[in-house]
Amino acid sequence: MPVPSTQPAAERKLLRDTVQDKIRDAIMDGTLEPGERLNDDDLIAWLGVSRTPIREALAELSRSGLIEMAPNRYTRVAAPTKDELLDAYRTLGVIYGGVVRLAVPRFTEAQRKKVVKMLDDVVTRSTKGNQDEVAREGADIYAMWVEACGNASLAALCRSTTDGLAFKLRVPELAEMIPVDTVVPELERLKAAVLAKDPIAAELAMEAVHLLPSREQ
Repeated sequence: MPVPSTQPAAERKLLRDTVQDKIRDAIMDGTLEPGERLNDDDLIAWLGVSRTPIREALAELSRSGLIEMAPNRYTRVAAPTKDELLDAYRTLGVIYGGVVRLAVPRFTEAQRKKVVKMLDDVVTRSTKGNQDEVAREGADIYAMWVEACGNASLAALCRSTTDGLAFKLRVPELAEMIPVDTVVPELERLKAAVLAKDPIAAELAMEAVHLLPSREQ
């Protein structure tokens, strides 16, 4: 029987996704540094795959904001700047306010305990001046909420945007531009809302954590 013509495309997609995950992880853990040039031949030697899935993966990572590409000039890891910080941080607040509102009523007790423990850890590290550590783990922290939101479309949006937005928080000016004394009380409100199983209060607290204006403002 004839071989279905769609099979190779499915295999390439799977390989592209594997390559994308490896490059993504190397960017997020600092193996590939901000601004670092990415050469196709070096990536081929590292990943052991052909040029096509690498270029496909880089295009996807460019759309998510982790890679910067200029045709015939360069392909490089994005380099966050302080000018992008607040826009990225507030965008995360807009997206995750909705995620939190959906997730809080759906949490299992195990998930609720896990999220509360995470919030306590974020507060502790932030008050000790380790906001940069929290920012580096931002994508993983946000993923905890997505697990429980129960909305496939919103989860897909989060997967495609969170890495790039969270990556933009990795700038030296983070503590100056996102004051800990403003954020920590809102984190405590968020924790209280999670414990109270109050989705509206949780949504408002998440938005306030991300410096979105309140009704009073």
